[in-house]
Amino acid sequence: MSVIAVLALDGAPGHHLTTPGLVFGTACREHPGVSYEVRLCAAPGFRATGGPGPALAVRPPHGLEGLADADVVLIPGHTGPRAGRPPEGVAAALRAAVGRGGRVAAVSTGTFTLAATGLLDGRRATTGWRHMAELAALHPRIDVDLVGTVVEDGPYCTAAGVFGGLDVCLRLLARDHGRRIAGETSRELITPLHVDADSVQETIDREVAGSAGLEPTLRWIDAHLHLPLTLPEIAAHARTSTSSVTRRFRDRTGLSPLQYVLRARLHEAMRLLRETDTPVEDIAGATGFTSPAALRHHFRALTGTTPRDYRRAHKPAAPPDPGGGPHG
Repeated sequence: MSVIAVLALDGAPGHHLTTPGLVFGTACREHPGVSYEVRLCAAPGFRATGGPGPALAVRPPHGLEGLADADVVLIPGHTGPRAGRPPEGVAAALRAAVGRGGRVAAVSTGTFTLAATGLLDGRRATTGWRHMAELAALHPRIDVDLVGTVVEDGPYCTAAGVFGGLDVCLRLLARDHGRRIAGETSRELITPLHVDADSVQETIDREVAGSAGLEPTLRWIDAHLHLPLTLPEIAAHARTSTSSVTRRFRDRTGLSPLQYVLRARLHEAMRLLRETDTPVEDIAGATGFTSPAALRHHFRALTGTTPRDYRRAHKPAAPPDPGGGPHG
């Protein structure tokens, strides 16, 4: 059994703490040969979760001792200070995990905690797009990947965390049990969200419109996915500042405007793959990806599979031959 220790730092988003259990628990349930224990471990000073949802007082059953025999330590994002030392004992625990051959993964601002240990010096890493310049300035010895969704370098895996660590967990699962199981787990988690994608989007639109007035901008984004949308353009359409539109998107969707655009592009690409025979190369252009390679990169990061494999898995079955076959 592999042990995944989720290190909860103060202000970690709630969905960052629950996503690993969702992914690895689903893999264990659907595949009898897969076995994981997911531990929630509180770092010193942990008090409650942070945004985008409401703050929740959580009592993790483990402290740093839960990292002692973990195969993977996963550091979620958090709202605490990104400069300075990690909480007492955290750096030593992470170094010990790597020293015994374990892996360490960091999501979004969790990369700053890992970077502060010095373990990422001389290696590639990434974080959320809003914090990349800050990461590079604070830790000049790190090669900050400005476009990577998930970056692996040695025993370290870092990610932008657009989907709350889902991409990292699927990458770790693929490393342990292969792409097939990771892809099937991804489909088990994600496909139900797209069974009625139109109604899901309408629900999101209504929810946002009721409090933030973003419905026209959301519909404008959906109609212009093929264009290279920028944050200033989105803010201009919403008739507000970039900081205000970012706050509104995060409050209501949990995503930044550009993260929302990426999700919308992937949703539309999935719909076209399911419902049409449009070549993947044309789908990339129609959904605003700069190249088919960019579509494949983000698609695999989200689903653990390729666009073509996704299409094959979701292709409707051929209707029965009304004539009873070639001799009917």
